[in-house]
Amino acid sequence: MCIVLPVASFGQIRDTLPPDSPFRGGVPQGAATPDILSLSIAEVIKRALDHNLGVLLAEDASNRGGGARTVALSALLPHVSGNISGARRKTNLEAFGFPLREDFPRIVGPFSVFDARVFLSQTVLDMSALNEFRASEHSATATRHAYRSARDLVVLVAANAYLQAIAANARADTARAQLETATTLHQQAINLRAGGLVAGIDVVRAEVRLSTERQRVTVATNEFEKSKLQLARVIGLPAGQRFTLSQEIPFVPVPEMTLDQALERAYRDRPDYLAALERVQAAEASRKAIVGEALPSLRLSADYGAIGLHWSDALPTFNVLGEVRVPIFEGGRVQGRLAQADAELRTKRAEADDTRSEIYYDVQSAFLDLKATEEVLQTATSGRELADMQLTQSRDRFAAGVASNIEVVQSQEAVALASEQYIAAIYGFNLAKAMLARSLGTAEEAVAKYLGGPLTK
Repeated sequence: MCIVLPVASFGQIRDTLPPDSPFRGGVPQGAATPDILSLSIAEVIKRALDHNLGVLLAEDASNRGGGARTVALSALLPHVSGNISGARRKTNLEAFGFPLREDFPRIVGPFSVFDARVFLSQTVLDMSALNEFRASEHSATATRHAYRSARDLVVLVAANAYLQAIAANARADTARAQLETATTLHQQAINLRAGGLVAGIDVVRAEVRLSTERQRVTVATNEFEKSKLQLARVIGLPAGQRFTLSQEIPFVPVPEMTLDQALERAYRDRPDYLAALERVQAAEASRKAIVGEALPSLRLSADYGAIGLHWSDALPTFNVLGEVRVPIFEGGRVQGRLAQADAELRTKRAEADDTRSEIYYDVQSAFLDLKATEEVLQTATSGRELADMQLTQSRDRFAAGVASNIEVVQSQEAVALASEQYIAAIYGFNLAKAMLARSLGTAEEAVAKYLGGPLTK
């Protein structure tokens, strides 16, 4: 009998999400229905992409980035406004500096003034506003990439939650099967003891084993129900909605590519890296915008309208103004903001370099895990078959009276261990493929390709 080493390191996801991460939650819509939903992994991922809190927050951030770009663009576009006013005035001319003779009245009025006017202002040259707009464009693009990255992460989180639930259900089924075997062996021991073929200690061992298997069923069933709750939370199911798992994990082939090809693709496609590069460009543009504050700017403004004592006798008038603003001294404000911008730029460059390094190690780890879990799965499959053979032979030896049920108990334990290793190996191999897709930045693309069509809203 060949015993395989445990594979818990492969069977557990490398979960780096903090406990308060929004990707752990979902936003339910509607109320629970009396129907029992049957969810496949594709349906689970689609629901997660639609309702997971992390994706929704990333989508809102992307929308805010687009709004900030529009606001920055408005500083470069014409501003047009209109105004209609009517006033009743009484004015002291002397207060406005008019030289008046003694016989000329100082107070004029009361009189009415009607004014209807359109105002236009246009920035002709402003390097600060231009670069602020460029920075906002890069920031908006970064938020779109971050949204794509959030969707890729949710694909991985949802797929992992589904695989964990499937593995927990498989453990519960295995535990129930082992309980049935233990029940049968317990009855067999009682019958053999009644026939005088085995000692009473064999019955006691069978009872102990039966009690152990009952505990395993309870624990495994509880873990399965808890894993379903976690899955429902991630995908935003309404509270209390009952559902089952389809138990069908479609085959997803391993991408045929070398490590160098995978790295090249990840550097090109990983949305978190592309977002980091856009943030660097946004920081560079923001620095240029601050430098532009020390440069002259040119602005044009004009108005056209009609003014008079009443609207019926108003006469057309206009005003055109060109303004050149030249900063001379601002008390070191620009220099201080420039120092802050330089620090921000260094930070963004460091973050981009770190993300590129992270990609290298993510892809390397994914390739290592994929190779290792594939080998572990092959070994676990063989180990489970051998454990079943061992249990069958030990049961036959015990029934024939040529061996005690110590061998049977040991064989049952070997079957339990081999079954756990097999379940963990399947989970680990499927998760390794998902992790590779995530490390390449193609998780959602892989889902659309292998799990049944596009998953976009």
